[in-house]
Amino acid sequence: MRSLREMSQPLRRILHIAPFNTSGVPITFVRAERKLGFESRLITLGRDPRGYEEDVCLDLPFLDFAGTKLAKRLFSSPARMRMANTKTLPVQRPPQWRPHSPQERWLVQLRERVWRPKIEAAMEQLDFWNFDLYQLEGGLEFYRDGRTIKELKRRNKMIICLYTGSDLRTRGIIPEIDRCADLRLTLEFDHLALYPKLEHILFPFEVERYEPVPPRNSRQELVIGHAPTNRAIKGSDAIIAAVRDLMNEFPIRLLLIEGLPHHEAIQRKRECDIFIDNLGELGYGVNAIEALALGICTCTSLYDGFDSLYPDHPFVEINPRNMMAQLRRLCRDPGLRHEYARRGRAWVIRNHSAESVVRKIHGLLEPHANLIR
Repeated sequence: MRSLREMSQPLRRILHIAPFNTSGVPITFVRAERKLGFESRLITLGRDPRGYEEDVCLDLPFLDFAGTKLAKRLFSSPARMRMANTKTLPVQRPPQWRPHSPQERWLVQLRERVWRPKIEAAMEQLDFWNFDLYQLEGGLEFYRDGRTIKELKRRNKMIICLYTGSDLRTRGIIPEIDRCADLRLTLEFDHLALYPKLEHILFPFEVERYEPVPPRNSRQELVIGHAPTNRAIKGSDAIIAAVRDLMNEFPIRLLLIEGLPHHEAIQRKRECDIFIDNLGELGYGVNAIEALALGICTCTSLYDGFDSLYPDHPFVEINPRNMMAQLRRLCRDPGLRHEYARRGRAWVIRNHSAESVVRKIHGLLEPHANLIR
């Protein structure tokens, strides 16, 4: 990895490139970097349907509509279409994206030709070539052949590839892009088994944007919430079945939070006494962090090894064998729910602060970080 000391000027301008502002993570990095004194910008290729804040959104066509999904089913690798909540180790590690068929190669090239005028206009607007650090969310740039990143590398710019979830599991790295990276990061524990060169960081989070909910009256019905972005990945069918079984024992309302703009989803989440993030092998996500920040008792499966790194974590750990027992225990004991809720928000502040995550990244870029303001 090149040292920041090789740069002629201190790091001041940071640009993030993301396919979407997924779960608000890219814009959270941007806001944290701005608080730390950097000029930080975000380009997204398309608009996240949940309504997260945008900076420069290109609104490119052919990203996520019915025709694109049909073309993927017809011409792309079937493995890229499979979404699950269990660990899988591919034959090739790290998994790599290549066109699966001549038709897929041609469609990608056609799409990029259509995109190019919008991309070039945005690059001119942002003074694209004069940033110091470029962070690629999902390990993607505008083009699959990596032409932009190769040019940045030629200009001796600093480049980070950050993998955030299914991007690495189902698509894999783009070799032409990944080999240009000075630092490779992941937000997901399971990625480390897929790609040992990755450094793990925690999700950046702005807990100050979340007002904790007051404890609910224990005589009211219990509200158990679940907010799947993808039911297969979250293990939603098993979660829903378990909660419905518990309705025979306790006054429970199941609150499913799906397909809503982010601000509406948060308002619904505030109604919960217990929040269940996921049931599987891939660990917790932003939904769980939001619930903890709101002061809600939060249940989730954790990735193997998380307990040893964070023994003070406040999650109620669930798996297919103990989920019913854990939920039954929480339903019976409001004091236990409140204790988990109290610990949760404090833990998020200590471990997921966006500014501290940014500082960790810059520390990984340069152990002697005096060039970073």
